[in-house]
Amino acid sequence: MIADSWEAVIGMEVHVQLSTASKMFCSCSTDYLGAPPNSHVCPVCLGMPGVLPVANRTAVEKVLKTALALNCSIPDKSKFDRKNYFYPDLPKGYQISQYDLPLSRNGWLDVEHGRVRITRAHLEEDTGSLKHAGDALHAAQESLVDLNRSGMPLMEIVSEPDIHSAEEARDYAMALRQLLRYVGASEADMEKGQLRVEPNISVRRRGDEKLGVKTELKNLNSFRALYRGVEYEIRRQVEALEKGNEIVQETRGWSEAEQRTFSQRSKEYAQDYRYFPEPDLPPIVIDPGWLDRLRGELPELPAPRRQRLVREHGLSEQDARELTAERTTADYFEAVVAAGAEAKPAANWVIQESPRTAPEHLAALIRMVSAGTINRDQARDVMAAGGDPEQIVRERGLAQISDESELGAIVDRVLADNPRAVADYRAGKQQAIQALVGKVIGASDRRANAQVARRLLEERLNP
Repeated sequence: MIADSWEAVIGMEVHVQLSTASKMFCSCSTDYLGAPPNSHVCPVCLGMPGVLPVANRTAVEKVLKTALALNCSIPDKSKFDRKNYFYPDLPKGYQISQYDLPLSRNGWLDVEHGRVRITRAHLEEDTGSLKHAGDALHAAQESLVDLNRSGMPLMEIVSEPDIHSAEEARDYAMALRQLLRYVGASEADMEKGQLRVEPNISVRRRGDEKLGVKTELKNLNSFRALYRGVEYEIRRQVEALEKGNEIVQETRGWSEAEQRTFSQRSKEYAQDYRYFPEPDLPPIVIDPGWLDRLRGELPELPAPRRQRLVREHGLSEQDARELTAERTTADYFEAVVAAGAEAKPAANWVIQESPRTAPEHLAALIRMVSAGTINRDQARDVMAAGGDPEQIVRERGLAQISDESELGAIVDRVLADNPRAVADYRAGKQQAIQALVGKVIGASDRRANAQVARRLLEERLNP
């Protein structure tokens, strides 16, 4: 828990691998996970001399759609730049990125704790990856380079420092992932490296306007790690400052095993990268008609969809939130309602049962349960069987017994066979009747209408 006299100030850099068939500047496949090292490469992503990059139009469109969903301003023209630095996983010695003319600027994303301003969303290529070789007795003696990831289309989304706690950092990252999935930009799976979240964390005395020295945190491969890493780093900085020590601007890693951050390297400044325009790629001219088409392709986004489900279908905020967590779930729910199911029971079924049947089949099941034709347990069995519910119920003779004369005979047998439960109920143990209802359902091969059975039992037990 951060001391009351200190305030955390956090900005987020989020890198997103875009869902495209080919890499950013070449035709290599992006389906490299699990493939042998350096098997999805070509002269372009290997950084060979004399090769020319060609920009992936689909990647550009996915960034523009995300930017529109994030309420960003889109310029008339954008360009690529060379970001120069030397590292083993970057064979060219530079990364093609964007600097002063990105694809978008100045947006926002509303989350639980408030509005987080978006500084920019731009497009670049990913680097390769390093495999550190060692064994149980020795530290890594060498590092191997795998360039399968090199050249993957990568969107970077940078926020303003509008986040002030580990919880807010986690909520922002989760809301951003949800939006990315809605617009189809990326699967954004952190465990697969498709979403890499890097918070820039500083602390300052509460009430101060000047920002403190920041550290960038890496190696966060889950939302839980993000929460714990930010929480630890805030605490570390506060404790250091209260002891009179200085915070160094640096990049720190998160150790999941030790549950702590550790220093990796000093943090670079923008001028250290010696940006200059990429000479092999022309500027991107963003035609208004192109932008209008992309805007028209955007789906209804999570927040307005959640509000509409509450307004139009009378759902609770919690139900609407759970239904809109994934676009496919919300689409399925609305298809079930469109097929004739009432909204509230449809929401309960979709949330609690995660059905995999056709929307029209679930709608039919919900109608049959509401009408008393079958009970919920039978509906689950029918759903598991697949196919037309009405036909399955008819062929298997699963229709609920609601006829009072037929059900009354079963009730009488159950009462005669269970004198102990009858005595308990008449002695004031009201819960005993639920056991008797269960006996009636069992004696009817689970076909008894539970509500009718309970009423008949009460009539007989309370003459």
